[in-house]
Amino acid sequence: MAGVSVDGGGKRGRRTLDAEVNMIPMIDLLMVTIAFLLITAVWSTMARVDAHANVPGADTGEKCEGPCPKPKELHVDLRYESKIVLTWKQDDVVLKSIDVPRKPMTVGGGLRFADLGAAIEQEWKTEGAARSPSDPARDRAVLHTSNQTRYEEMVAAMDAIYSVHRAVRGGAQPAFAVTLATN
Repeated sequence: MAGVSVDGGGKRGRRTLDAEVNMIPMIDLLMVTIAFLLITAVWSTMARVDAHANVPGADTGEKCEGPCPKPKELHVDLRYESKIVLTWKQDDVVLKSIDVPRKPMTVGGGLRFADLGAAIEQEWKTEGAARSPSDPARDRAVLHTSNQTRYEEMVAAMDAIYSVHRAVRGGAQPAFAVTLATN
């Protein structure tokens, strides 16, 4: 075993002091500490999650001189009692607005807006930007609600928006990417 010898050197009548210090526990502690640090370093690199803030309608990769115009967006407004307002906007400019009667109906235990789905499909066919099967982008729809809007009504409106599909290579996909905006 390891030991430590302290020699007094004979000064002032001191004796030589031999003390046995057990080094094995200290070596064990150092080995465990090194193993812990190595494992922590490996786990911290493996546990990283690459997070990207991909928002619907984000950068399209197009470069333009000056400020690029934003693509058209369909705004679906549920804040009225008797109607749902569909508005096409580009930046802050209102391009077109129509009113759809708010007639919810119960289908299979869930709420549906059948007229809303048909109106959104008609609007997308006439005003939608991403209609080509080779275009991977989707149009953007913003659903506006108030804090008093029932959850069932929001889900029914989202279902109506997502019911509009477009042909893409190898199948079909929803025509809109939906963003929720509440007041």
